[in-house]
This record gives sequence, C-alpha cells and structure tokens, in this order.
Amino acid sequence: MLAFNVSVKAQIDKSVSLPQLVTGKKNVTDTTKVAAKKSDQTDLPDVIHQLFHTKTSAQPDSVTTKPELSVVPAVGYTLVSKLAIVLSGNIAFRTGPQSRISTVVASASYTQNKQFIMPVLSSIWTKNNKFNFVGDYRYYQYPQSTYGLGSGSSIKNEDPMDFSFARFYETALRHVTGNWYAGLGYAIDTYWNVSHSGTTDGAVSDFGKYGSSKHSVSSGFTLNLLHDSRDNSINPTKGWYGSVQYRDSREFLGSTQDWQSLIIDLRKYIRFPASSDNVLAFWSYDWVILSGNPAYLNLPSTSWDPNSATGRGYIQGRFRGAQMVYAESEYRFKITRNGLLGGVLFVNGESLSAQQGTALQAIQPAFGPGLRLKLNKTSRTNIAVDYGFGREGSRGLFIDVGEIF
Repeated sequence: MLAFNVSVKAQIDKSVSLPQLVTGKKNVTDTTKVAAKKSDQTDLPDVIHQLFHTKTSAQPDSVTTKPELSVVPAVGYTLVSKLAIVLSGNIAFRTGPQSRISTVVASASYTQNKQFIMPVLSSIWTKNNKFNFVGDYRYYQYPQSTYGLGSGSSIKNEDPMDFSFARFYETALRHVTGNWYAGLGYAIDTYWNVSHSGTTDGAVSDFGKYGSSKHSVSSGFTLNLLHDSRDNSINPTKGWYGSVQYRDSREFLGSTQDWQSLIIDLRKYIRFPASSDNVLAFWSYDWVILSGNPAYLNLPSTSWDPNSATGRGYIQGRFRGAQMVYAESEYRFKITRNGLLGGVLFVNGESLSAQQGTALQAIQPAFGPGLRLKLNKTSRTNIAVDYGFGREGSRGLFIDVGEIF
C-alpha cells in the first residue's frame, strides 16, 4: 500500500537516524528521559522527508484555518468487494482560532466485483461554534448480496443483488448550551435498477417475501440532538459523543411510502492507563424502525451506518432487520513511542430482529486486531488496517483513513 500526505509540513531533526525516527528511541541523558512529547511525534511524511533530507514545519495537534489534507491511495480486499483500488482521504481545518475541527472525508473505490463507491462525509463548524453543518452524500453502483432478515439468518441463504444508489443528507445543528446542539435536517435515499438472483436452493428469499421493488425513494425531514465533548473528532483520546436522530419519511416529500426511524449513537473515550496516550473506546449504535415499511435496502443493516463501520468481521449487509442493537469496544495503543505505529484490539456484537414487533435474535460477535500508521500528526489522522473475524467463517481485511469510530 502506498500512502502519502499532500500537506507534509513536519520539522525533521537531521541528527536523528531513520531507525530512531521510526522507533521513536534516542540516546538521551537521564534528565531528558521523559514520555514522548507532542514535539517528538512522527508521521509518515516525516519518514519520507528524512529519507530525502528535506525539512517541513508541521506541529502535532495544531490544526489551524489552513486545511490539512491527508490522502491514501491503496489496494485493499474485503468480503464485499474482493480486490479493490481505493483513493481515500480527509481534510481537517478550523473556521476560526477557537472553532472545533471541521472535517471532510471522501473516498472513491472500484472493485473486482465491479462496484463503484463514492461517499463524502462532512462536518463543518462555524467560526464561533454556533452552528454545525453535517453532510452525507453518496453514489454507489453496487452488486451486493443479502442473506435474509434478522441476526439469526444463515450465510447459506445468500441472495445476490445488484442496484444503484444515491444519497443526500444535510443537517444544520445550532448550539443550545455547553456541548449540546439541536437542529433539523433533510434526508433522501434513492435506489434504482434493483435486481436479485434468488437463493441457490430456489426458495423465496426474505427480499422476495418482504416486497421487492426495482426502484424506491425515501425522502423526509430529521430531528437531531447532539452532544460532543471529544478533543478531536478524527482521533479522540477523551470525552464523549452522543447523537439522536428521528427520521420521518413522507410520501408528500417524494417517498415511496411513509415510515419513521430512530438512531441513537453513543461513544465514550477514556485514557487507559490515565497517564498514557492509550485509549479505551466504547461505541453503542442502535437503529430502530418505529413505524411503516421502508424499502428493504433502507432497513437497518451491518455496515450501513454513516461511516460503514459496524460489524467489522462481517460482509456489509450480512445482517438486516427492523431493529438493530450494536455495541463495540476497542483498545488503542502505541507501538512506537513517537506515535508513528500503533495497534488496536476490538470486539463487537450485533443483534437484529426480522420484522417489526418481533424479538431480537442471536447476538453475532466479531473481534480482531489492527495496525495504525500515523498519516498526519497535525490532525492525528491514522491509516487504519484491521482484520476482523466473525461467525460461520466470516473474516475480512478493512482499510480506512481515520479511526473507525
């Protein structure tokens, strides 16, 4: 995998050798043997500049009004895509000296399964943090299998699907008090050219039973409540994040049918041990259809959250249903003192019901290790490489820019 940062501005100490730069270890006196300071932190551009004997001037954790752009071209492999060529990156900046960090995260992928994927996620804070504008825009050409409803569905029930998909979500949040924000949004999803092959044994699939359609639209307004006390939205080390979204899709706004949903997203970050830079992170993501019957592809499903992050260890869309309860914990730790290399250990579990009013089914667990390579120490952006293991032989490699949650 080739990775680079187009805003490489790291000041390099030429008295430090490349091995010392990578490991973060130096020959120091007893009076200078202290934990790695921010000024000692190293990212991938530092290594590149050390190799070519050039200097830059970036400082860690110093995002300013000048955008910091991090880009990673990569070759990856996942269960849903097989071999994939990916260009992924983010932009981090502040709209004012005291404003929160604004981010735009985007990627473009083409896969062995002839999928084209282009999501763009944005979170823009105004100069005085009075408003936060959150966007989610996507275009997919997406062959993807479904495996039935509920978390008790068997991988043997695979029903290959194909569809095109576009999304436009925009939310405006206004400061209420402290770290609390509230606001309104608009959300539209449209699916077209939807087709499926059916199960291998010829039985009617859950997609067929639910009510298959070649085209569907879900359009409506959202009510949103947000709390965010994280120190960094790209790679938090402390604080917590909470989001509640009520969505009301209506026919008079263009929806195929009326339906309502609720999403509750909670995250907590704790330094552990307290004196270290290691972080214990917790995540809960609950997604419930309250009433109505959304299109099959709009139902809660594995890895169909905004960051496509739930269920590492399973193929996207592996589990689907009317209600989804999800929890994950991850331990993030340094491998080198200078922060260039890090690691994670994660475990997650999800449970989904099949239809509204039915009970949640079996909890499906997954776990795995991961590596982190510091791509941009200014914005604390990492290249994330994870390998997840699930049940029924499910496993996969996941590559991303930034932390999973």
